[in-house]
Amino acid sequence: MARKQHLVTGHLEGIGAEVFVQFPEVITAMVAGHHGIYALYNGERLYYVGLATDLKNRLKAHLRDRHKKLWDRFSVYITSTDEHIKELESLMLRVIQPEG
Repeated sequence: MARKQHLVTGHLEGIGAEVFVQFPEVITAMVAGHHGIYALYNGERLYYVGLATDLKNRLKAHLRDRHKKLWDRFSVYITSTDEHIKELESLMLRVIQPEG
């Protein structure tokens, strides 16, 4: 019997953006090199949803790009493959319609 493989293999939710400065090794150990979907929040409000083939580098980029002062927390959903992340992102954007 084939073993069922889960699409989402791990997640972090509601993590403060300051963790990149305070605990960079923790974030590196958890998300570096992993692909998946991420969400950026401004307070309790969902601001942005995106996909990444390297979650750590993508989130760090958002600390410097046009979104830098518009979010203060993030969540990541690590996927087992990157095969369906574009479809997942598109579905989330259609349903949630974040402002960013």
